[in-house]
Amino acid sequence: MRLTLMWEARAVQGRGAELLEWARSRVLPREPLRREVFRAPQDRVLVLTWWEAADFGAELPELPEPAAELITRPVHRWRFEAVE
Repeated sequence: MRLTLMWEARAVQGRGAELLEWARSRVLPREPLRREVFRAPQDRVLVLTWWEAADFGAELPELPEPAAELITRPVHRWRFEAVE
């Protein structure tokens, strides 16, 4: 099964570039099949990682929460299964 993990955070106003750099510099314990980083209005940062996994609940490396003073709310996380 191929899973996509989505991680999305919103930076404190004016700190979007800092959050983007923070997310881009995080090293996971193992490399995903693919990793993409996006930015959006309102200082939002989105990271998608693709993994081969045994099942939907498989334990996979995820980005941690950034420092509380960098974000406006807790990180949103979702898992998606690829459908072809």
